[in-house]
Amino acid sequence: MFIKPFVYGSKVYSQVFEMDDEFISPFKPIEIIKKSCEYFGSSYEGRKEGTRQLIGITHKVPIVIDPTNFIYFFPTTSPNRPECMWISHEHVLHHSKTANDDTLVTFQNKQSYPVPVSFNSFENQLLRTALLRTKLMQRIEQMERKSFYFLNRPNALEASERQRKYGHFMEYGSRP
Repeated sequence: MFIKPFVYGSKVYSQVFEMDDEFISPFKPIEIIKKSCEYFGSSYEGRKEGTRQLIGITHKVPIVIDPTNFIYFFPTTSPNRPECMWISHEHVLHHSKTANDDTLVTFQNKQSYPVPVSFNSFENQLLRTALLRTKLMQRIEQMERKSFYFLNRPNALEASERQRKYGHFMEYGSRP
């Protein structure tokens, strides 16, 4: 559902929150995001560039880790900052403003967590990620339609000198 930095001594680790589990990882949140991109066949930099190409966003870029499994994450701040959290777009159910200008995020499993980012910033990141998902799905569907038409098109046109008659070809002008 989300990955948040966890400081232990002088090192930054990750606290990973899943639907029914929570654990500490020895990697920084950005390292987990980068490794996840690589696991699904792309680099983090490639995914960032893809987002820029699709929707023109260059800062606090939402990342598609795997579009076929709807794995999209967005950062709460610049990924270079140690306090940056990564939120799974798919798992956000609801979000609301807190008294101290943070955002309370409720996830699909009905658990809520405060996220130290303004409501407007969180909502902007949520909407950017939704735009990325929409654009990418449109491209995927467009390619699927092209593939469908290519595979299911009628037989290629035949030369004008030949015509089809009862399952076999005849030269133009000849009699059956």
